[in-house]
Amino acid sequence: MKTSNSAKLAALIAAAALALTACGTPTDTTTPSESPVASDTTSATPTEEPTTGGSYILGTTDTPIGLDPAVSYDMASWNLQYTGFQQLLRFPPNADAPVGDAAESCVMDDPKTVTCILRAGLKFANGHDLTSSDVKYSFERNLLINEPEGASILLASIADDSGGENQKLTEGAIETPDDTTVIFHLNRADTTFIALLSSAATSIVDEESFPADAILDDAGVVAAQGSSGPLVLSSFTKGQQAVFERNPNYTGDRPSVPDQVFVQYFQDPTPMRQALESEQIDIAWRTLSPTDLADLATKDNVVVHNGKGAEYRYWVFNENSGIGKEKAVRQAVANIIDRDSITTNVYNGIKAPAYSQVPDGMPGYKASFADKWGTTPNVDNAKAILEAAGVETPVELTIGYPPEHYGAEAADEAAELSRQLTDTGLFTTELKSSEWTEYQNLYREGAYDLFLLGWYPDILDADNYLSPFLPNGGFMQNGYNNEEANKLIEDELAETDLAKRNEILGQIQDIIAEDVPIIPSWNGQNTAVALPSVNGVLETLDANYIFRLWTVSKS
Repeated sequence: MKTSNSAKLAALIAAAALALTACGTPTDTTTPSESPVASDTTSATPTEEPTTGGSYILGTTDTPIGLDPAVSYDMASWNLQYTGFQQLLRFPPNADAPVGDAAESCVMDDPKTVTCILRAGLKFANGHDLTSSDVKYSFERNLLINEPEGASILLASIADDSGGENQKLTEGAIETPDDTTVIFHLNRADTTFIALLSSAATSIVDEESFPADAILDDAGVVAAQGSSGPLVLSSFTKGQQAVFERNPNYTGDRPSVPDQVFVQYFQDPTPMRQALESEQIDIAWRTLSPTDLADLATKDNVVVHNGKGAEYRYWVFNENSGIGKEKAVRQAVANIIDRDSITTNVYNGIKAPAYSQVPDGMPGYKASFADKWGTTPNVDNAKAILEAAGVETPVELTIGYPPEHYGAEAADEAAELSRQLTDTGLFTTELKSSEWTEYQNLYREGAYDLFLLGWYPDILDADNYLSPFLPNGGFMQNGYNNEEANKLIEDELAETDLAKRNEILGQIQDIIAEDVPIIPSWNGQNTAVALPSVNGVLETLDANYIFRLWTVSKS
């Protein structure tokens, strides 16, 4: 790190905050009074230094999309990649600043330039050297493959935006003057880029083992051994099991405690709970139902661990066509939604009502929906807004949700919102559902006026709850576009003064509350249930949603 840039780097890292994965299925919690960034304060201070050894079995209902970092943009896949691959940087549990992983350090020289120095002597599990060439290759490959369901979209700051099916690096975007130096030259000011270097989207692969322009299938990833993390996959059967073993070539700062870790996949949370209580698995993480969690908290044979979280559930209006184009309709719904009723009746009080696009407790947070519309339903105000706009009532509204992707509670949440709207007499609603893959196509095609989505951030920074959603309809393609908000996003990405940046972020949140393209519903925490003999579970449960397999062990 260059001494002259240390103060600036500290400010930029503080603005960037933590790194994380993207959209996925829900995380349930058991502490209703805690905000999304609060954690269980009754346990020891989290640390990444485990105290005991022992292999263990982790159960989950999250099934990975794929093992190749170029193909996946889901939490289940990313968690495997965080274990098997190295990134340039990483976040220790509950940390508010990144530390080196494959890199000794990464310095943001200015909002458009980042210099990383790699550790000396890095090797992949197959024995090949890991150099700056592999780093550049990994970024370039992710862009070139440009998998529609992948995470190459996160690399926009180094991508040539000339269009086409395949992307490429902007000329000169990554400079590698020697084997241990990587210099990023961004095409736009982006103070969040340094945090992105700790995300699984930037996992480093072996350029001798991974094809430049094609995805390596799961069997090929296992066979290639072209990863350099503390544990390496020795076998993988999709939907059944992943097996990790210690990487004999790993020399970094996160050595593995267990010799082996087994990840067992379940199709349904009920058999996962049964497997835990019968000690066939040691940990159940993502996702048990709110009812199960509440019941398990009363048991003596398991421990419910509650950690920090940044999960976000929200409703999106289709503004491309139909009634969702009416601002008065969107504002009326914002007046009627009862978040307390949703979190209490649907989630047993284990979620926190959300009053902003940005989670409460995150730098830059502003409770704009509470400021604009209040925290309790106001039917009279909703009626007045509709009357002033000349909107005839009852308004017909089609509400969409995926019945399986976010767990069984998604249907209950949709039904609860439907009830709230129809009870006012101002709306009539029709509930529609579809399997996740089809659902994504349908909501983009305008099949629903209002539809349910969930989000886990790629980096734990307020911008990651704004930039993906707003310009040009965002990834939802819902037709919303506000030029003032777009300009403010550019401003906050370039702003290095934290106070000024937070003020800009607040202005963006106010615009969302006024226009209501999206209605925040709730935020959640990060919860796992484990046998008492398992160590280190709480310590890894933070807002990154990285289950650090290498730090957990069984006595």
